[in-house]
This record gives sequence, C-alpha cells and structure tokens, in this order.
Amino acid sequence: MASDRHFDGGCDPGSRRCVIPVDMSRGYQLQTRLFVARDLDTTFGFFADAGNLQRLTPPWLDFSILTPQPIAMAAGSLIDYRIKVHGVPIRWRTEIAEWLPPFRFVDQQLKGPYRLWHHTHTFTATEGGTMVEDTVRYRPLGGALLHQLFVRRDLERIFTFRQQEILAAFGVPAREPITVAITPLI
Repeated sequence: MASDRHFDGGCDPGSRRCVIPVDMSRGYQLQTRLFVARDLDTTFGFFADAGNLQRLTPPWLDFSILTPQPIAMAAGSLIDYRIKVHGVPIRWRTEIAEWLPPFRFVDQQLKGPYRLWHHTHTFTATEGGTMVEDTVRYRPLGGALLHQLFVRRDLERIFTFRQQEILAAFGVPAREPITVAITPLI
C-alpha cells in the first residue's frame, strides 16, 4: 500500500496516484459512513465495477455511462457520463485519480456541473464486514446561493439514495441510521 505522505499533484508511479492540484480550502465537504456486512474484497469489488454506478444513482438524474464498458479501473481511467440536473442535460467526465484496491480510490471531475468535485471512497475491514466511507470535497457553480437553494438538498437526496442502494445490493439491513453530513470548508 502507498504511503500517506503529502502529494501535491501530477503522477506518482510508485503509488499509482495521479492528482490534479486544486484549492480545496473553499467549498463544502460531504461525508457518509455505512457498515456493509460483507468482507472487504467483496465490498470493494462491487465499487470497482463502474457499471454499478448506474444502480447507485437515483433515477430522477437520468444517468447514463457514455464510456464503453467494461471499464478497466486504474489510476488515470477516464469515465464519461450524462445526467440531467433539474431537467438540464449535463455531460460529466471524471478521472480515477487514485486507485488503491481494496482500500481506497478517488475520482475527480475534469468536466461537469461543479467547479470542484473530489470524491474519496474508503473501505475499512471491520468486525463482521466493511465500513464504506465517502468524502466529497466540492465547490458548486453558482456559489453559496445555489448551494443553499438546490445543491445541498440534491446531494443529500442523492447520497441517501446511494446508501440505501448499497444496502439493497448486498441484501443487508442498515446497522445505524443513514446520514449525509455536509459542512463548509474554510
């Protein structure tokens, strides 16, 4: 596993990390945490299949993956999507910036509906299963006003749906209430 040393951007071949340096000091952070009563490899394997993203995305977003599948997941992989946000079609391109199976991967937006979207997926083996955590640092177009009017509520709904679908995919009940926490970054 790669070290957790500070990494400022570019590609680090020793750890398979490619990161575009961005200012993450402004914007918001979304966090979720979900216990899945399945082993680490099985849980990570579900997320390693980009095709499962369709299942984890609410139908009201009219989401589709444009990149031909199957997608070979690795640092540097590019994935193109199409979604509709409040009826407006948007193309979204993400890059897998970090790929460290079965513990973590990071996707970051290269083109899409945010000024910044940096999504860290973390998987930790725990007694009886795996803890799945999402940390998204984001900066919406339209700033604080649009965030307050639309973006925050939309992301809470999207990630609540995602958590419910993860549990349904594995056929396991929630061990604790589903929560989506959003806080400002300073």
